[in-house]
Amino acid sequence: MLLLESIALVWQMRIMRNPGGGFELDPFQTREHKRTMKNIRNICVYCGSSPGNDPIFRAAAETLGLIMARQNIGLVYGGGGNGLMGVIARSVHGAGGHVTGIIPDFLQRREHRYEEAQEIIVVPDMHTRKRMMFERADAIVALPGGVGTLEELVEQLTWVQLDQHDKPVVIADIGGFWRPLLDLFAHMRNTGFIRADLEVRYMVAEKIEDVVPMIETAASKISARREMVTEHDPRL
Repeated sequence: MLLLESIALVWQMRIMRNPGGGFELDPFQTREHKRTMKNIRNICVYCGSSPGNDPIFRAAAETLGLIMARQNIGLVYGGGGNGLMGVIARSVHGAGGHVTGIIPDFLQRREHRYEEAQEIIVVPDMHTRKRMMFERADAIVALPGGVGTLEELVEQLTWVQLDQHDKPVVIADIGGFWRPLLDLFAHMRNTGFIRADLEVRYMVAEKIEDVVPMIETAASKISARREMVTEHDPRL
């Protein structure tokens, strides 16, 4: 019985050398969690510069902001103070989280630049804004929004489809907002325009509380896959 218990303990814990010499036992799950959190430092959130006409959209943005701040995950977003953009920025900042706003010069007045952000980057155009938002984030989330939000999301899905990046992309389908788009993707598959060898990879969260856990799970799998590749080819 003692032997079986010892074997079970080895499976749950790893022996690691500590800096002072000697050894310590580190729970495997804790190590995996720390590695995942290290991978997810910032999340880029696309969302509307309008609040929408359903209170659940605002509530979702507020909740996501609180979750991110509590888990020490920074927000990277479009820099505006209007609509859902302003809601999530104020939520993250109000809970002690870090906010990075990236906004084109011509939109500073129109979108009422959020002045409380710890970092505000003013860029010359929309292309630079989108590139910097992508570069500074470890994952991407799309909340409800308008044409701009749709364009940003579809661009990232295209990059994933073409293997230009493997950052997790989550579509937050709050109140079924994105269902018409998801139906369109299904229609594209059924009519042969999204092929099996060029699948569009994304996750769908119907509850805002599921967004960060889904990202953490995906990031952990991506990290493990990268480590396996590196072990097989040390040059990588």
